[in-house]
Amino acid sequence: MLNKYPLWKNLLIVLILAVGAIYAAPNLYPDDFAVQVSGASTSTPIDQRVLERVKRALEKENIAYFGAELTDANALVRLDDSESQLRAQAAVKRALGDDYVTALNLAPTTPQWLTDIGAGPMKLGLDLRGGVHFLMEVDMNEAVKQRLDVYVSEIKTLLRSERLRYRNVTHNRDGSLNIRFADAADRDEARALLRREYNEFVVSEEDNDEGAFLNINLTEAKIREIEDYAIKQNLTTVRNRVNELGVAEPLVQRQGRNRIVIQLPGVQDTAAAKRILGKTANLEFRLEARPDAPRTSTEAYEFREAGRPSANLEKDIIITGSAVSNAQANFDENGMPQVSITLDSKGGQMMNRVTRNAVKRRMAVLFIEHKTRTRYETVDGEEKEIRIPYVEKKIISLATIQTALGSQFRITGLDGAGESSELALLLRAGALAAPIYFVEERTVGPSLGQQNIDTGVTSVQIGLALVLLFMLAFYKAFGLIANIALTINLALLVAVMSMLSATLTLPGIAGIVLTVGMAVDANVLIFSRIKEELKNGLPPQSAINSGYQQAFSTIFDANITTLLVAVILFAVGTGPVKGFAVTLSIGIITSMFTAIMVTRAIVNLVYGGRAVKKLSIGWGV
Repeated sequence: MLNKYPLWKNLLIVLILAVGAIYAAPNLYPDDFAVQVSGASTSTPIDQRVLERVKRALEKENIAYFGAELTDANALVRLDDSESQLRAQAAVKRALGDDYVTALNLAPTTPQWLTDIGAGPMKLGLDLRGGVHFLMEVDMNEAVKQRLDVYVSEIKTLLRSERLRYRNVTHNRDGSLNIRFADAADRDEARALLRREYNEFVVSEEDNDEGAFLNINLTEAKIREIEDYAIKQNLTTVRNRVNELGVAEPLVQRQGRNRIVIQLPGVQDTAAAKRILGKTANLEFRLEARPDAPRTSTEAYEFREAGRPSANLEKDIIITGSAVSNAQANFDENGMPQVSITLDSKGGQMMNRVTRNAVKRRMAVLFIEHKTRTRYETVDGEEKEIRIPYVEKKIISLATIQTALGSQFRITGLDGAGESSELALLLRAGALAAPIYFVEERTVGPSLGQQNIDTGVTSVQIGLALVLLFMLAFYKAFGLIANIALTINLALLVAVMSMLSATLTLPGIAGIVLTVGMAVDANVLIFSRIKEELKNGLPPQSAINSGYQQAFSTIFDANITTLLVAVILFAVGTGPVKGFAVTLSIGIITSMFTAIMVTRAIVNLVYGGRAVKKLSIGWGV
């Protein structure tokens, strides 16, 4: 009997090994520490002049760098270590100001020819590689203020529906509301109405020379409820935004009463992540004020588009971006960028109720951003960075209502396709319930400590070396073949994880070690079966063929049951458990390929097609 694979099977194995070698190769090129600069908005250009300003800032602070380049929409500077990276970020941020986002990053060094075919290095989790750490703070006072603004609109609508005459509803800086009435009778009816409709209000009355008033404050329990909702909603929104960015195995969790911790391992565009995560962009839909409207009920806003005069809008808000259930960026019939909006049922009803009585009037889309200005002050001889929050509200669209609007419409007047895509992402991910600001940003080292990781890797290397020596000593030439297949298995495993953009964590390394053991176990079963067939008197060629055929069912059953467990772990697990399940699943598939097909191909190459009197397969034969 001759042991030979058909030509197509040999070619298939060679092709798989060649592809695996190519896609595993990028992992030989470690990333560089880098500082990345992008525009605070998608319309802010990043060109050679910006790059020169970055270089001058680094040279002024005597910070060494070995590479400065322009990428798609960013400027990237490569540095020697994390300490230089932190110093460089502070210097560049101060030089460029608030119009640019200066972020920490890890820049790939993969050769261009590998990048062109889609080959990139395997991502490492925070516990192995470290990553970018953000600490963000939620503005709780603004959360309460925004909810009170909604109450103002609701109270006005309620009083008008009950035909109770009032002069104005005022939102005070101390977090209270005042309602001024024409007479005490209307005030008393309104007080009874508000107590019946809003059990979260503490309502008191007041009379003075200016008229009859109701003073409204929120209960402490309601304030805490609003604050808890704000932090929970912001957590959900930030998680959604991280998912939209496609970051693998991120950490997003609450810290304390009003802070959120975000850790992003292996992000490729930290500046974009920082811009998306920190942007508290929202929309307000308001009607344009009538010419004869009292000035106390209107507000003037500028357009984002330069050169257009400001417009007066009603203070009453129709809906906000929180009513948006879906948003998609596309282009209108003239090729201009737009965002197609779908509202939830309540938002659609509100929009329809207002616009059906406002046909031929103009409705504005107000774009709201919570930003910070950075100021530097010297305190006790030490320069400190002070962030001053502010709100920017500008009109992006002011269009005539041709017919009553419903749950679907579109927003135009955006500054380019980049801005439409970003706005759609922010609205789709969900509106932030309150402004959120960066308190801290830093690169973090491996969470387990570099020494522990080095010890773990060393133990893996020692264990692998002992396995290789055992196989070589116990199975001789066949042990050498198994060791070659085992090395190929590791390369294929790394290649597949790189192709799938899977993230390797320390539990993932445990999964790799387990697959190494399973791959060796498969070869032990095959070789032991061959030895048994030789003892039973079969000739070497027949023993090889019988050994691989008879051991296959046992190997297949054992690996399939383990694969099912790995799939279940991936389905129900989170974080590190998923990392273990991913590497274990991939390792099982690659180990079966190498332990059965690759070793058989090598054995066929060495022993197939010729007469063999004796096999070098270890002791006892």
